[in-house]
Amino acid sequence: MRLTTWNVNGIRNPFSYPPWNTARTFSAMFDTLGSDIVVMQELKIQRKDLRDDMVLIDGWDCYFSLPKHKKGYSGVGIYTRNATCAPIRAEEGLLGVLPSPSGVAYCDLPEEESIGGYPSAIQVAELGVDPAMLDAEGRCVVLEFPAFVLLGVYSPANSNGLRDDFRYGFITALDCRIRNLIRNGKRVVLVGDLNVSRDELDQAGAFEDCKKEGITHAEYISTPNRRIFNQLIVEGEVIGERDEGREQGVLWDTTRGFHPDRKGMYTHWEQKINARPGNYGGRIDFVLVAESMRGWIRDANIQEGLLGSDHCPVYADFHDRIDYAGKEIALLDVMSPSGVFTDGKRQQEWKVANVPAFSAKRLPEFDKRRSIKSMFAAPSAKKAEGREQPTMNAAVNDFNATLQVQDSNSASTAQRRSEEDFSASAKRKIPSLPKEKSSKRLKSDSAVSTSRGQQSLKGFFQTSSVRTNSASHETHVERQRDATGEASAQSPNGKPRPTETSATAISAFSTPEKRTPAKDRLADDDQDDHDPDTSHPSTAASPTPSDFSAQLEASEQTQRSWNALFSRPVAPMCEGHDEPCKTMQTKKKGSNQGRSFWMCARPLGPSGNKERGTQWRCPTFIWCSDWGGGRKDKEKEKEKEAG
Repeated sequence: MRLTTWNVNGIRNPFSYPPWNTARTFSAMFDTLGSDIVVMQELKIQRKDLRDDMVLIDGWDCYFSLPKHKKGYSGVGIYTRNATCAPIRAEEGLLGVLPSPSGVAYCDLPEEESIGGYPSAIQVAELGVDPAMLDAEGRCVVLEFPAFVLLGVYSPANSNGLRDDFRYGFITALDCRIRNLIRNGKRVVLVGDLNVSRDELDQAGAFEDCKKEGITHAEYISTPNRRIFNQLIVEGEVIGERDEGREQGVLWDTTRGFHPDRKGMYTHWEQKINARPGNYGGRIDFVLVAESMRGWIRDANIQEGLLGSDHCPVYADFHDRIDYAGKEIALLDVMSPSGVFTDGKRQQEWKVANVPAFSAKRLPEFDKRRSIKSMFAAPSAKKAEGREQPTMNAAVNDFNATLQVQDSNSASTAQRRSEEDFSASAKRKIPSLPKEKSSKRLKSDSAVSTSRGQQSLKGFFQTSSVRTNSASHETHVERQRDATGEASAQSPNGKPRPTETSATAISAFSTPEKRTPAKDRLADDDQDDHDPDTSHPSTAASPTPSDFSAQLEASEQTQRSWNALFSRPVAPMCEGHDEPCKTMQTKKKGSNQGRSFWMCARPLGPSGNKERGTQWRCPTFIWCSDWGGGRKDKEKEKEKEAG
């Protein structure tokens, strides 16, 4: 059995990367991970965003703790494979103050219905954080199996430096809940993104940073959050005496246990600086198990090659047979309710009705529903045997009864159809009055006529009066040309007049404009026939070669203006590699916030510093406002080539 934890940084992100971008299903992702329990953090969704393909997954059950107030923020989900494991209890939150599906807070449920280990009133008061606010951010899902209690956690970060108290309160509550569970005689497994590293070995560049800032090893290890975390871990380094109530470590770090001296074993890389190719990151994702479970673990490692997030998955493999209460048993026997497995063999089928009420499949919006695959699945043999099969005689009797009902209703049906046909024919004989032209049509005609003012970039900056006069003039000329019809094709002396072909050829080089629909022009022509003041002789004239050249030159100038407006500036070359730079934007608060700059496009190296004469990022830095010659130089080159 395998347990995997992964901060996906948005539950839809992994599907944009191989190998899941082709399958795009959660079952395909789980098969690739090869895990029986998958814990995901930072889902960035709300309950209303849950879809069928996230919940109704064949062979899997799921549990979610999502933020109650903030959108696109936090969120933890745990998926369990039905063929190998099924929890007996499930809840969300560390402190148990959130309401259960029955409406009662988890900490107030009867002992046989709750997981337990909730902090006391005194312990909650020492946190310095509102309990409801701490659990409302969707940062913890707790599942209880007969073998252990699993906590899937997404610990808050402190990227902006404004949540120190909240972060300290969360990790203190986590330490308190775990120790309470162990005192109650339960084994604990803690997995997830804890946003804290154990020591300098788990953070790239930590040794160099400490030397530059003059920080000693003791000071680095003794930061408040790191101190609590190391006291929770067996063999965790603690400077000085341990805190009261934390005299011993209770959890074993599986990844460090199997790779004690491995360097560069990081699980998170900063995306803003593209730190993953150079492996400049930190190890902040963990699979921690109770000290008594150390012999249950067969292997533990990271999967740094799997993309889809700024974190990579971390897993732990369990032995098939374990030492449980002094006896060697199959692990499957204690990963589901009692009686489901015996000596590793299934005795009872999995049913949705038997899962905890907190399961997502039992939510009102997903309850009583099935996946498409299960709808077309063949029925079980027991159901097929117990189902009564209709005989041929019964089918014949039903068919005869249907014919008798149809014969009894045939007379009334024929009479009703004849009455309906007569009513329909009467309605068709009534002539319909001509409808007046609606106000909507008039508005649309006006919009079409006035939309012809802008044929160039310069036309966008014309005053409204100029554009309106130009549009009205063009509409007036077109009405005159349409009113004359085919009669204008010849002059009075019998010579053919220039047709619209030449005008069409000219307009082909200009910006396309909307043409009035034929039926709308017909309506306008009818109005002209009734108004004697609107009838004028045709004024169509053949364009001269000079007019044609001028029109073509204006069209080309317009095209060049639009291209220059929307073209991207030419990127400068970096100093170290003579390669095009990439543009970034300053987000740090200060006078330069919001300014864009050019920098070397290569990733940051393992040292975390900009380097000269290496394959990693060089120190090139240019403000975009100072790089004004790129676009102008490109235009000059094009003009030289054209000239």
